[in-house]
Parts: sequence; C-alpha cells; structure tokens
Amino acid sequence: QVQLVESGGGLVQPGGSLRLSCAASGSIFSLAVMGWYRQAPGKERELVADITRGSSTNYADSVKGRFTISRDNAKKMVYLQMSSLNSEDTAVYYCNLKFARVDYWGQGTQVTVSL
Repeated sequence: QVQLVESGGGLVQPGGSLRLSCAASGSIFSLAVMGWYRQAPGKERELVADITRGSSTNYADSVKGRFTISRDNAKKMVYLQMSSLNSEDTAVYYCNLKFARVDYWGQGTQVTVSL
C-alpha cells in the first residue's frame, strides 16, 4: 500500500522560498519516478518537476532555475525546494509516485504567494 503525505506548504511573500516534503510508505519508493504537480484555481493540474530512481530530473519551463527536486531513497522522502516564488506559483502542490503505469497521489499542500 502506497501512501504519500506532503508537508511544508504555507503563505510566503513574493521572492521568498519554501521547501515541500513528501513522505512515502510502501516498498516501491526506490523504484518509482517521484514528482511534484500543482493545480491552481480554475486550471488543470500540471507537472512541476519529477525525478527518476536514478535521480535524473525534469522541470517545467516555468520553474527551471528556481525549483529543485530531490529524493532520499533511504528515508523514502522527496523534496521540492522553491525559491524566487511569485504569485503564479500559488497552487495546491501534490506529490506523485509513478510505478508500473500506476499513479499514486498525496492529499496536497497549499502554497500561497502573496504580500
């Protein structure tokens, strides 16, 4: 059974930073592609970044150079370090695990960028 629990969201001023964390349970974490997605009000869920089991990374153009995804297979954790945040980054951020063509999702954590 895979469970994903996000933490670290909150309110931050423009230009600020946040680090999101995702704790995973289950035995497939080290084999899976882990990702962060986000969904803003009225918009579709979109990929922010993902990281393979070999730690190859992929980023949405809108966050390149500002966000960094990382993983710790021993702790079954994945992180998203976000910097230079702006209002366009306001969204619910979801942790995702992909394995054997199956997607697992966390409950999401709200990130709000505002004065």
